[in-house]
Amino acid sequence: MESRASAENNPWIEDECPPSISLSGDLAKKKIYPTLWWLFRDGLLPEQTHFVGFARSSLTVEAIRTASLQYMKVAEGEVDRLSMFFSRNSYVSGSYGEEVSFSQLQAHLGSLPGGADANRLFYLALPPSVYHDVTKNIRHHCMSARGWNRVIVEKPFGRDLQSSQELSAHLSSLFSEDQIYRIDHYLGKEMVQNLMVLRFGNRIFGPIWNRDSVACVVLSFKEPFGTQGRGGYFDDFGIIRDVMQNHLLQMLCLVAMEKPASTSSDDVRDEKVKVLKCIAPVSLSDVVLGQYVGNSRGQGDAQVGYLDDPTVPKDSTTPTFATAVLYVHNERWDGVPFILRCGKALNERKAEVRLQFTDVPGDIFGARCRRNELVVRVQPNEAIYAKMMSKKPGVFFSPEETELDLTYHSRYRDVKLPDAYERLILDVFCGSQMHFVRSDELREAWRIFTPLLHQIEEERTPPIPYTYGSRGPPEADELVKRVGFRYEGTYKWVNPHRL
Repeated sequence: MESRASAENNPWIEDECPPSISLSGDLAKKKIYPTLWWLFRDGLLPEQTHFVGFARSSLTVEAIRTASLQYMKVAEGEVDRLSMFFSRNSYVSGSYGEEVSFSQLQAHLGSLPGGADANRLFYLALPPSVYHDVTKNIRHHCMSARGWNRVIVEKPFGRDLQSSQELSAHLSSLFSEDQIYRIDHYLGKEMVQNLMVLRFGNRIFGPIWNRDSVACVVLSFKEPFGTQGRGGYFDDFGIIRDVMQNHLLQMLCLVAMEKPASTSSDDVRDEKVKVLKCIAPVSLSDVVLGQYVGNSRGQGDAQVGYLDDPTVPKDSTTPTFATAVLYVHNERWDGVPFILRCGKALNERKAEVRLQFTDVPGDIFGARCRRNELVVRVQPNEAIYAKMMSKKPGVFFSPEETELDLTYHSRYRDVKLPDAYERLILDVFCGSQMHFVRSDELREAWRIFTPLLHQIEEERTPPIPYTYGSRGPPEADELVKRVGFRYEGTYKWVNPHRL
């Protein structure tokens, strides 16, 4: 039975046939089990929802509880509720490639409340190498007879255009598009979701949100730590696949798209696809690649370089930093550079969208005014602020930079923002695909980056070394300056909410 609820009003999902969920693994204990616990704790799932772990490992529910508990944030008065949550948990061990294992899983699912008619949500927190076997066995052995069936697929969605299309073709041969939820957790972030409301719910931004007023758009994702012993996994993908082709490109779509006809999933995703179709494949001449090197600073806690990670090949040319300039060739944005910056082992943790506006024509203040900027800070400390010029207080008639500031932890002191996975998993229960990636959207995203990825891998393009804890390669700053971004370095933010 289809759920009769939406995530918008935080409902109790009223299913006569509550869903069963199958999952296991590292992501499960750190993110998925805690998220399901929070949703269950807050009454957002039916009481008779059952959670079924399935993997090759010989595990028990008690072992899963022990592994997950440190990530669950259980308050003192919630112990009984937590026990009730785990009483709804079970675990089945089996092989991903053997049909008999999935027949056993099906028998177990059939023994739960709702039986063969229950709604079923399958979360593939799995390596992509086993997607084919698992999805085929789910389709042939574990589908609900009368309830809905939904499958969550974690990134990476392939390594390039060809592998992505092969995976999409495989999934579409087994499930309909409305059953497939390709999850990019950045689409569940509070401020990423706020971009649509900010743009289309305010009259003040509409007339200036175009090439006539916007000089450039910068989308940043910075991490202050390196691969920390997980470089072997990262080295297979690199920073472009890990962050730029998905997280940053998704934010670009939300900044650049036209107003959708409605907030329905397909109307929103239609507009995102239109943006992607207007972007040509990125050229290596518009990209700066970097790889971090160690920075001892003469202290005991040395910040080691990427190649010093024992899991990374010593001759690796995999970039840990990238800046790329893209252009959206349509009437609204033609000629405006969209600058995507991302990297590890940088000087700060930050993800943000920054629109820098053009200079005020007819300057009467002797070049003392700086460009206006609108900044949406995704993490940490969610905020929206506009950098603007104002008269400096006092007897002198001098302009200075200041800001109109909406910092969430100050404005909404008593509001706990949900985790991105909370929003997205609840959306799956409710059948909303607005914040999930559609197959044509994925195809266009890979079309933009695949030629670049193939070129740098075939030519083993050497990344520019940059010091752990720095801003990244100076060449990246030179690139963004060359395409029109202006960094003055004079602005100092003063926290107006500090007590």
